[in-house]
Amino acid sequence: MPIKSILRLFVYTLEKEFQRLRFASLPAPQGGWPVLLGISFPKSGTHLLDQILLGFSRVAPFARRLHSFYAEYEGASGRKRAPEQALAWLDSLHSRDVASAHLFARPAAVARVISPSFVPYFIFRDPRDVAVSHVFYVTEMEPGHVHHDYYRSLTSFDERLRVSILGRPDAGVEFPNLAERFDPYLGWLEQDEVMKIRFEELVHDRRATLGRIAEHLLRRVNTLQTPRELLIETLETSINPKKSPTFRSGKTGEWKKYFTPEHKRIFKDVAGDLLIRLGYEQGHDW
Repeated sequence: MPIKSILRLFVYTLEKEFQRLRFASLPAPQGGWPVLLGISFPKSGTHLLDQILLGFSRVAPFARRLHSFYAEYEGASGRKRAPEQALAWLDSLHSRDVASAHLFARPAAVARVISPSFVPYFIFRDPRDVAVSHVFYVTEMEPGHVHHDYYRSLTSFDERLRVSILGRPDAGVEFPNLAERFDPYLGWLEQDEVMKIRFEELVHDRRATLGRIAEHLLRRVNTLQTPRELLIETLETSINPKKSPTFRSGKTGEWKKYFTPEHKRIFKDVAGDLLIRLGYEQGHDW
């Protein structure tokens, strides 16, 4: 193991032990302390959800930093990880950890995540805004991304947005259209044990949404002694927009600035039904 990873693990373990001692007088809930798990579709507010879940460390013995982050694709190579890797990652998590993942809702992964060992959350966003955010991320923010050079080679934002919607079937690595990219996550919407969060709710109705996030934890952990309003305030103060690029602008519906009639047409063709499934539109007339 690289020395940097060893040092990170040492610091994480030390901080987690400090947290245990700090809240030693707080009774453990029945079944013990769970893992807090934030699941997200890419470019949907991953860092924002991470910050909120880490806010629980101020009122309970949860870790003060992420245990780890898992993604189904390697960013630099675009290689898709095997299902067994996701299961191994889930099995590496322990009581009081806070973790984050772009995690497919495969049956074996779902079975682990909806067990009493986890308190899971799933955040998603209007896929049209996801497409726009994806263009900026790949082109300007992540030079190590497998598609970065290709996006930079395109001559206009319109061309790049088209690719983010339609994918790259000839890329040599798996990068399907946006609806097909979202499809492996749809299973999380069917699990009562997983709290569903729209990114837009955290922008436009933040306190109510933070209240629901808190209540989702309290259904599993009923030993917290922090009043509900103070708990919501604690979660809200844990948000740092500077560390959450998606949340920094605090805007939704940005796709309207960038979608041409052609972008609307191709999006409706490949992902119009997804918008309806997620509740962002009632039909294809938008």
